Amino acid sequence: MSQTLAPMSDEQRKTIALEYLKRLDRGEDFFDLFDDHAQLYFPKWGLANGIDEIKAAFGAVAGLLSAITHDYAYLNYIHAGDTVVVEGTSSGRTADGSEWRAGVTHAGRWCDVFEIRDGKIQRLFVYLDPDYADADTARYPWLSQEVAPG
Repeated sequence: MSQTLAPMSDEQRKTIALEYLKRLDRGEDFFDLFDDHAQLYFPKWGLANGIDEIKAAFGAVAGLLSAITHDYAYLNYIHAGDTVVVEGTSSGRTADGSEWRAGVTHAGRWCDVFEIRDGKIQRLFVYLDPDYADADTARYPWLSQEVAPG
């Protein structure tokens, strides 16, 4: 006998996305929020398919950071069907002690695109600059020049 799940509301999807961010900030396990066959994209990592690859990707990224805090009061949410887009800012510290803060350093602005169905994250694509410590700025000429106000 197959089980039919009731459709989720936008608020239920938003709650799962927010719970993911809060657990991430607290350093707690969040893998139970993902479907076993979910897909993750993280810049410079690429695609992770399935929960085992997702755990490996987050394990690699976690090695870069010692602390992260998302600014919940300023999150923007966009809902479309099973998709929830969350745009926001963050601050934190890298494993080597470098600190970042949106609006102060280059890192800290991000956008996550979730697909949430049946109470689980089916797909999470993370869009951000993973250069939290501003170690890769020499290649960008606009970072070394004064830009005149337009």
